Amino acid sequence: MPTTNTSGRRKTAVARIYLSEGSGNITVNGKDYKEYFPTLPLQYIVNQSAEVAGVAGQYDVKVNVAGGGVKGQAEAVRLAIAKAIVELDAEKKPALRAKGLMTRDDRMVERKKPGRRKARRRFQFSKR
Repeated sequence: MPTTNTSGRRKTAVARIYLSEGSGNITVNGKDYKEYFPTLPLQYIVNQSAEVAGVAGQYDVKVNVAGGGVKGQAEAVRLAIAKAIVELDAEKKPALRAKGLMTRDDRMVERKKPGRRKARRRFQFSKR
């Protein structure tokens, strides 16, 4: 029975997944993924890798995810699942790559600079 462990990251979210053959159950931090990600767009993001690869319902996924916000966590899970599918079947990689699911989105929050209110926002200018 093939199983694999991979991780995915997005912003400050890190998802570690354990993928094994099964009936398509996805468990995130001990809860069903539909309970953990309550909105349909987030559920779509989590399922996207399996749908594109054509393996939806073939694998059980156990996810530990931490850090970041709910959207970043969903995208981290998506990347981890895509990497795990490719580890088990390398022929799925071109389809996943074509949809951009194999690439880690490396955009991060820009740091705050000194003399500014935020990263780029200046303090309010007072003429008098």
